[in-house]
Amino acid sequence: MNRSRLCVAVLLFLGLAASTFSQAPPEPKFKLGGQAENVALRDLKGQSSPLYDVGQGSKLRVVMFIATQCPVSNAYNERMAAIDREYQAQGVRFLAINSNRQESASEVGEHAAKNGFGFPMYKDEKNVVADIFGASVTPEVYVFDAGWTLRYHGRIDDNQPGTKITSPDLRNALTALLENKPVPAAETKAFGCTIKRVSK
Repeated sequence: MNRSRLCVAVLLFLGLAASTFSQAPPEPKFKLGGQAENVALRDLKGQSSPLYDVGQGSKLRVVMFIATQCPVSNAYNERMAAIDREYQAQGVRFLAINSNRQESASEVGEHAAKNGFGFPMYKDEKNVVADIFGASVTPEVYVFDAGWTLRYHGRIDDNQPGTKITSPDLRNALTALLENKPVPAAETKAFGCTIKRVSK
């Protein structure tokens, strides 16, 4: 390889690396067993409210990072709506956050209506909330107790493309916590589409 081609290859590599690193989530501000920050959330109309105000009086809160354009996240639309309906009566409150820079609040609202989501949706401009949580993909879920202590973090289940569900991790976590039992697997590896962060 001559010098000019080598220079081009190096520049391409550095550009790809910079793009990759810009998408990487920062270290979360809290981890399993820690308490979430009372970060401000913005609904799809731009109204702001503290995280702690969502689902006051609930036994558990489930925060889900989801997307409108990610095929993996979309494969879970029916399951997310179903799990929300199933556990609402048991004192569990779900909420979803969209942190992708290219997905507008109006698009998020249309997507939620189309899929019959019964949980509130929030738009995370400039991925501020995703950075605090350290969320990296969609879908990715966080389960908190009544005091906003993180009790489960990871995937909804293990249903990757071409496989069957053998480990319904979110359901397992919710059921265990509602029964005051240890969560079988308190942290699992979330998989899906990378959250498209803004450049900083």
